[in-house]
Amino acid sequence: MGIFTRLSDIVSSNISSMLDKAEDPEKLIRLMIQEMEDTLVEIKVACAQAMAARKKVERELDEARRRGDQWEEKAKLAVAKGREDLAREALVEKRRYRERAEVLEDEAVQCAGVIEQYQSDMVQLEDKLAKAHENQRILVQRHIQAHKRKRAQSGIRKMTSADTMLRFEQFENRIERMEAEADLVNFAHKPDLDDVFARLEQDEEIEAELRRLKDGAGRSET
Repeated sequence: MGIFTRLSDIVSSNISSMLDKAEDPEKLIRLMIQEMEDTLVEIKVACAQAMAARKKVERELDEARRRGDQWEEKAKLAVAKGREDLAREALVEKRRYRERAEVLEDEAVQCAGVIEQYQSDMVQLEDKLAKAHENQRILVQRHIQAHKRKRAQSGIRKMTSADTMLRFEQFENRIERMEAEADLVNFAHKPDLDDVFARLEQDEEIEAELRRLKDGAGRSET
């Protein structure tokens, strides 16, 4: 495939549409970027060659014009010296160089047009390449996010699987059973006899103190 055919295909391509349809968009865009970069290098080389060719044509054009002017001066000198025969030969040489200059002028115009086209192609291709790099960056970010989401979803599925839920219920039942056993231990515990009698003695002391207070209150009323 020639450089201009590839360039035309690249510039006219719809990158987003191609990526949407691709089975492996990341691989596709890498190949597209490589193709664009290779084509851009070829265009720059061709443009440099065209610029060098234009400079050569311009040098030859300047030389042809200079030689044509020289033969015109020689024709004038021959006329002044009465040598019309030499003047005619000088004018023939002048015409030959002037015709050569006209050809070179056309070549210079063509070279300028080719260079301008190359430069325009480079601008379009660099713009397309920048968009491709941006799409590549977005694709990489999407790939990273998709990978994270896949891992998260996999973790959620594991947490909600039947085996996991069963183990969780078993663990919950074990805790409830341990709590119930602790309640039963407290419920089955009988008070110590010394504690019982101590409370009885305290109750008796309170009753005696209460009677004393009531007796004192009765005497004060009388």
